[in-house]
Amino acid sequence: MSIGISLPTRARAHLNATDVCLARGGRPVLTGVSLTISPGDRLGVVGENGRGKTTLLQVLAGTLPPDSGSVHRVGTIGIADQEMPVGDDRTVGDLIDVELAQARAVLRAFEAATLALTEGRPGAERDYDTALAAAESTGAWDADRRVDISLAALGAVTDRDRPLRALSVGQRYRVRLACLLGAGHDLLLLDEPTNHLDASGLDHLTVRLREHPGGVVLISHDRALLADVVTSVLDLDPTSDGLPRTYGGGYTGYREGRRAERERWETAYRDQQNERQRLAQDLSAAQNRLSTGWRPDKGTGKHTRATRAPALVRAVHRRQEDLEAHVLDVPEPPLRFQMPPLEAPRGVTLLRADEVRVDGRLETPRSVHLRSGDRLVVAGPNGSGKSTLLAVLAQTLTPDSGTVQLKRGVRIGLLAQESSSPSRRRAFEVYDAAVGRLISSGALAEGDRIGLARLGLLPSEAAHLPVNELSIGQRRRLDLALLLAARPQVILLDEPTNHVSMSLVEELTQALAATDAAVVLATHDRQLLRDTAAWPHLQV
Repeated sequence: MSIGISLPTRARAHLNATDVCLARGGRPVLTGVSLTISPGDRLGVVGENGRGKTTLLQVLAGTLPPDSGSVHRVGTIGIADQEMPVGDDRTVGDLIDVELAQARAVLRAFEAATLALTEGRPGAERDYDTALAAAESTGAWDADRRVDISLAALGAVTDRDRPLRALSVGQRYRVRLACLLGAGHDLLLLDEPTNHLDASGLDHLTVRLREHPGGVVLISHDRALLADVVTSVLDLDPTSDGLPRTYGGGYTGYREGRRAERERWETAYRDQQNERQRLAQDLSAAQNRLSTGWRPDKGTGKHTRATRAPALVRAVHRRQEDLEAHVLDVPEPPLRFQMPPLEAPRGVTLLRADEVRVDGRLETPRSVHLRSGDRLVVAGPNGSGKSTLLAVLAQTLTPDSGTVQLKRGVRIGLLAQESSSPSRRRAFEVYDAAVGRLISSGALAEGDRIGLARLGLLPSEAAHLPVNELSIGQRRRLDLALLLAARPQVILLDEPTNHVSMSLVEELTQALAATDAAVVLATHDRQLLRDTAAWPHLQV
C-alpha cells in the first residue's frame, strides 16, 4: 500500500517519531520510541517476537495512531506489511498502477506544466521548473521500467493481466515488493522483505536498498541483509531502563553497542545484588550481637551492660534502615544461553552413513562419517533432500538403500525445522519429564541432569506457561533445551535460525564452534553460512 503525501524534493523528505508510546490490551507494546529518517538513512528494526516491530511500522505509516508521542512525515511513503490480503478481482497491473500512482501524477503535472509553458501562461515557467524537479527527483519517467526489472529479478509474475487471487502468497508478495522498489518513493517501510525470496531475489533486494536515495525503515531477522544494508539499528528488546536503543555504525555497530550495553547492565545488576547481600549480612551480624554478643564477661559491672545495649540496638536500627533504603532499580538482565559440556569419545567414528538414499527425497546416494569435534554444513536448494538426510542420520527415517551405524552408547540429537504440536502441559513439566525418561532408561546418568533454568533459554515465567501458550520462538527455545538435555555427542540442526532471535543465534553459533560434539547443520541463513564458511560442506 502506498500513502500519498504532497511531493517535496527528495532532499526534504524525512520521517520523525518522538517519544511514541502504545499499549494493547493494557500491555505496553511501544515505549518511548524516537527516531529520525532522512534521505540516505537505512534503519534496521530488530527485537524478539512480540516486541512491537510491525506495530511501529503501522504507526510510522500513519495507519495506527499512537497513544502518545508524535510522528511527522514529509515525502511519499511505500509500505510492505508481512501479510497481503487479496479479496477482490484486481490484477497484477492494478497493483502496479496503485504503487506507481504518485509517479504518474508527477508526470501528468509535468505534462500540464509543459503545455502551460508552450502557451505562455503567467507563472508557467516557475510551475514547469517545479514539476521538472519533482519528476527528476523521483525518476518518474523510469518507474515502469524499474518495476519490470524488479519483477524479473525477484522471480515475480510479469503478466499484468494475471488476477492477484490466482497467485500464491509468495508470488503476490514479490509483485508488491517489485512495485515498491520501482515506484521511487521517498521513504520505504518494509516488514520482513526477505520472505518468499530466493538467493537471486535477495541479492537484487540488497542492491536496490543500498542504492535507494530516500530513507528506509527495515524490519528483518535476516542478519545478512541487515549487515549489508542498514546504517543504524533500533533495538526494541528490553533494556536496563525500559527504553529502546538506537545504535549507529550499521549492524556491526549494533552488535558491539548491544554487547557493551548488556555488559554494563549485568555489572550494574550484579553490583546492586552484591550490595544488598552485604547490607543483609551486616544486619544479620548486628542482630546476632544484640541477642548474644553485647553481654560482657562475668564480673563486668551493670554499668557496662547498660551502656552497651543501646548502642547495639541503634546499630541494628541503622542497618535495618540502610537495607530498606537500598533500592533495586536495575531489572534482572535477560538470560544468556549456556551450552552444557558435551563430551564425546575421541579417536573413534561416532556416526557413519554410507551411500544412503531415499526414494523421491534423496535420490543421489550420500555418505557422512562423523568423529568428535567434526563440523559439516549440508547445503542445497529447497527440495534437494537436506532435511531427509538429517532424518536418516538421526535414525528417525530408514533409507531405501545404504547403511547407518551409530557407535554403541553415543547419543544423537536432532533439532527439526518446526516444533511439534504444542502440549497443554507447562514447559518445565515437559522438560522435566523428558529428562526423567532419559535417566530411567539409562541413556543419561543422574549426575548429567541439567536444570532448564541453567541453559538460559526460557525465563521462569515462560517455563511455567503451558507449551501451547508459548510464542513460536519460545517453543523453538524449548526444543533446543530438550535436545541439549540429552547431552548429545552428535548434534543435527535443521534450519536452527527459524523463529529464533538474533542474540540466541549468535550465542548458539559461538557455542557450536567450541563444543566437543560433532555438529551437522542444514541452513539457508546467509549470515550463518558466512559464519560457518570454514566448515566442510556437503552439497545435496
